[in-house]
Order: sequence, then structure tokens, then C-alpha cells
Amino acid sequence: MKALITGASNGIGEKIAYELSSRNYDLILVSQNIQKMKKVADNCKTEVDIIECDLRKKENVIKLYEKIKNENIEVFVNNAGFGLFGEFWETDLDRELEMIDVNIKAVHILTKLILTKFMKQNRGYILNVASSAGFMAGPKLSTYYATKNYVLRLSEAIYEELHRQKSNVKICVLCPGPVNTNFNKTAGGKFNIKGQSSDFVAKYAIDRMFKNKLIIIPGIKIKLAIFFSRFVPTKLLLKMTYNIQEKKNK
Repeated sequence: MKALITGASNGIGEKIAYELSSRNYDLILVSQNIQKMKKVADNCKTEVDIIECDLRKKENVIKLYEKIKNENIEVFVNNAGFGLFGEFWETDLDRELEMIDVNIKAVHILTKLILTKFMKQNRGYILNVASSAGFMAGPKLSTYYATKNYVLRLSEAIYEELHRQKSNVKICVLCPGPVNTNFNKTAGGKFNIKGQSSDFVAKYAIDRMFKNKLIIIPGIKIKLAIFFSRFVPTKLLLKMTYNIQEKKNK
């Protein structure tokens, strides 16, 4: 058994690597940081292959697939992604376009290519990592929230298509709230509320993936927040979200 994980050098991707390794999956880790991936590999119990790849470039994403297309992969974790804090008119356009390339284009391309591979072998699990941000708009993190909306809705649509085909291929989407990772450091902010541990989120995600859950939301507080947000008027919800993000920059 083998699993492919993008964004595997730290955070949720790193912990998912440990979780799948503990379940006897050999791993293919993908990231730009070879040294960090080597450290992850050293802590795994199974065989680990490392692929350095900059997912911001379409041609690199295609090359990545060409490298792994003949591997006996049964689990694919589409985890790579990052955010960027700031008012929309002030944030760096080039950095936002890189975010779209990683959070949307790379996720889209790899989901399509690996799903096609899985359909031919009539088995496999795809875990796309989105966020609780995927359920709403996000002032001061506008592009990031928009990208996670894309990942969530794409995954839901594919789920229904697979369900109608009675396929043995399964897809799910992980939508955690704040997690203790490098996300806020990369994005340029900080948590003002306590985040969940990445170990907990990783185990929870893999457990639910193998139970064929569609939307995976770790933690009752985040589940309740998402549920009740449906009943909040849009303008009020935008104001509340803005205030939460504003506190991250203080």
C-alpha cells in the first residue's frame, strides 16, 4: 500500500504522513523543502520516497504526475496550500496568483489526473484539504477563503459523480478550523484563539476518510460554528469574520 502526500514537510501534511505510515502505508512525500521532508521520512516506520516540486508551476505539477503515475498509490492527500493576510487592495498580486496556482490549479490538476488513475484501477481514496474557511467569505483573507471554497465545492461535486457511478473510488474534503501549524506565520498573522493540534486533525481526518465521510470537520466547536453560520445574515457574518481576522494582526 502506498500514499502520496503534497505539502508533506510540515503541519497537517507531516502529521498525516506519520498517521498513514503507522497504518503500514509506504509514502511519497512532495514539497519544496527536501531537508524537512528527510526529517519527516526519518520519523516514519515505512518506506518513504521524496519528490521536490514547486506546485506553483503547471508544468511541474504535470511532471509530478508523470513521476508517480505507475506507482501503486491507494491514498492521495492534496494538502499543499498557503494563505495571505491583508486588505484585498493592499496584498501582493503576484503572491495571490501563486496562491491560486497552488491552492486551486495544482489541486485541480492532481485531483483530475489521480482520480482518472483511480477510476481505472477502481479503488483509491482522495483527501483534499480545504478549511472551515471554505464555507464562507473571508475579509482580510479574501483570496485564501475563495480558494478553499473552490476545493470544497469541487470535492462535493466529484463525490456525487462517483456516487452515481457506484465507484469504489472515494473522495473527501478536510475542513478544519485553526490548527497549530506554520499557516499564520506564512500568511502574515497570528491566531487569537487556540488552534487544534495537527496530530489530532491528522488522525481524525484519516479515520473519517476510511469511513467514507464526505466533509470532515474536526472538533464540535467548529462544527457548531459552521452550522449556525448558515442562519446569520450575510453582512453580519462578513462583519464578524472581518473582526476575527483583524485581531490576528494585533
